[in-house]
Amino acid sequence: MKKKEFKSESKRLLDLMINSIYTNKDIFLRELISNASDAIDKIYYRSLTDKKVKIKKENLEINVNFDETLRTITVSDNGCGMTGVELENNLGTIAKSGSLAFKELNDVKNKDIDIIGQFGVGFYSAFMVSDEITVISKSIDEDVAHRWNSKGLDGYTIEECEKTSVGTDIILHIKEDTDEETYSDYLKEFKLKDLIKKYSDYIRYPIKMEVTHNHLKEKKKDDDKDEYETVKEIETINSMIPIWKKNKKEVKDEEYNHYYSDTYYDYEAPLKVISTKVEGVVSYNGLLFIPSHAPYDFYTKEYEKGLSLYSNGVLIMEKCSELLPDYFSFVKGVIDTEDVSLNISREMLQKTKSVNLIAKNIETKIIKELTDMLENDREKYIKFFKVFGTNIKFGIYNNYGVDKEKLQDLIMFTSSKTKELITLKEYIKNMKENQTDIYYASGESIDKIDNLPQIEQVKEKDYEILYLTDYVDEFTLNALVEYDKKKFKNVSSADLELDEDKEKIEKLNEDNKDMLSLMKDEIKVNEVRFTNKLKNHPVCFSSKGNISLEMEKVINAMPGDESINAEVVLEINENHPIADKIKDLYKNDKETLKKYSKVLYSEARLIEGLTIDNPTEISNIICDLISK
Repeated sequence: MKKKEFKSESKRLLDLMINSIYTNKDIFLRELISNASDAIDKIYYRSLTDKKVKIKKENLEINVNFDETLRTITVSDNGCGMTGVELENNLGTIAKSGSLAFKELNDVKNKDIDIIGQFGVGFYSAFMVSDEITVISKSIDEDVAHRWNSKGLDGYTIEECEKTSVGTDIILHIKEDTDEETYSDYLKEFKLKDLIKKYSDYIRYPIKMEVTHNHLKEKKKDDDKDEYETVKEIETINSMIPIWKKNKKEVKDEEYNHYYSDTYYDYEAPLKVISTKVEGVVSYNGLLFIPSHAPYDFYTKEYEKGLSLYSNGVLIMEKCSELLPDYFSFVKGVIDTEDVSLNISREMLQKTKSVNLIAKNIETKIIKELTDMLENDREKYIKFFKVFGTNIKFGIYNNYGVDKEKLQDLIMFTSSKTKELITLKEYIKNMKENQTDIYYASGESIDKIDNLPQIEQVKEKDYEILYLTDYVDEFTLNALVEYDKKKFKNVSSADLELDEDKEKIEKLNEDNKDMLSLMKDEIKVNEVRFTNKLKNHPVCFSSKGNISLEMEKVINAMPGDESINAEVVLEINENHPIADKIKDLYKNDKETLKKYSKVLYSEARLIEGLTIDNPTEISNIICDLISK
């Protein structure tokens, strides 16, 4: 029997596929089972259109067997089988797909027919684990069977053979173990079961395999000891019908929770279950979960975002990161679509038009569901926001604010009036008639912000203030710039102007500019000036420009050698007795004024939660001033 050679381009592609394209050897079984499923689909489709083809759907199945001694794995199906010509065309030319040709010829649209493999390359992934492949197939259209055999790049043979039933047997001879690879693992029952469950659990036909069980022997006498016997039984390994393809009206919450718990190993039920089905430009079924708490590794480098991506029930990728934006990285779930083909990039999926469309739809769906939760189940939404709100705020700030309009109505901050979380929309609704800006204040905690000197004047006018305690908060508002045409205004900003008597303050600062300049030279600030924004406190810090003191803290706390400095202004309450005191010192005792400057500067730092540069010096100055 003459051996036929692969075409030169096929030989190069085969070598590339064995050594480069498929890097995950485990997927070979998925490919063969998918091909078997296609063959069964074809014969089932024929039975619907050809009265001569008589089959019972319940008898259609795939069988997986292995023999450790012979080092073989056999995948069998009772599908349509292949003729000798089809074996030549489909297996002799790589990337020639019988499934694709069948789909195009018959314009398959029946919802009960899934043609999975469309590019004809998955079969050859079996060469990653085997050094010889034999295919024995009998077509429904021929009385004679054929055997195709190949040991890889050197070519293949086709000859007639005996086979009683219609269908295909694919026999792999598994490679010998090497120092780098233990191929014998694929000849273990537990390994094959695991691969079937992982990649092919939702193939619509039963995948059967002989499995080993230990059964309790029947006792001959009541006082006999328990004895067990090893029994081999044929079992269906796969589940066949995925929960996400079931009508959500027919699935109980407990079933979703059980699936979530088993799949993602979470002891707590998800906060939200999102079941979705889309038909249109792209079609898919989706089942998404919003966890009740952050995963244990959520804030580590090891955490991987992404949804499990299936094509007609066959797992393509465990975590397809392209399906989720970073700010929804906490979402778990699956997407099952017929619009992503099982091709050479199945395990190394690149961004495609279909994936992009699905991702956009998923993002819109998650935003809609979160908005609905916010409006109709506020308690649950607040629980969600306390866990994952930082992600949403980061989404606004990241990528130069490109996604801010999508997410701005989902963020919340603590209100100065109620000390409860409110949305920006609610803040606008609560605004005073004459209020033109949205006011906010940043700090380590609600209590510390509530005691800041800078908020006194704003509170006096009965304006609500947003309290920002998360490190990303101020960056988020800077990215937003405004909301509902209202600009955000930091109460600690040097240009905050709530008092109408602006000219009086400007004159006061001008009249005392030499004194204020002397004080500035003694301390590390950009400016010292009088203010009328304070009521009871003697001093406070404000900042100029886009970088506030809180932002300076956050940025400088990050790893790296670079640091930034806010343009700090020391503001002195014009109505506080300290104002008259420093004026008097400037006239009569400039050296003591310098000491006062350092004490006032240190006091402002303490108010802001900053450390004092030289506590010993300040302590000595205070003691000196007290003792006078």
